[in-house]
Amino acid sequence: MRRIILIGRSEAGKTTLKQALEKRPLQYEKTQAVEFSDFIIDTPGEYAQGRRLSAALAVYSYEADVIGLTVHANEAFSLFSPNIACMANRDVIGIITKVDEPDADLAQARLWLELAGCERIFEISSYTGKGIEELLEYLSDEEDS
Repeated sequence: MRRIILIGRSEAGKTTLKQALEKRPLQYEKTQAVEFSDFIIDTPGEYAQGRRLSAALAVYSYEADVIGLTVHANEAFSLFSPNIACMANRDVIGIITKVDEPDADLAQARLWLELAGCERIFEISSYTGKGIEELLEYLSDEEDS
């Protein structure tokens, strides 16, 4: 299984996604520090939201095989700069979380991730399970690396 680092703002659904991928019970947990598990690196949203801590994401990304830029389906803006994915020397994928929210705007979230340079985008609901198996299959496929 390839290791993925989840990067996104606070409340983007990264930790809940981690729990769903690990097939654990879903419960709210605020990630206070970078957390490593078997194949997931979960990062606090504050690392992506502030200039002081954002450099740490680059360092931690070297521990991963895949970088997952995460936005939730009803975000008002994107943290990710256009073409930021080209700065990475590993696969960068987009992950849209909370696709089951009533005010989800999948087209807008997808556009932000495409502008960031993500060629592969997964639509995920950690609560309904939508997209979880596809993402797990992608992470287990060694030919994509």
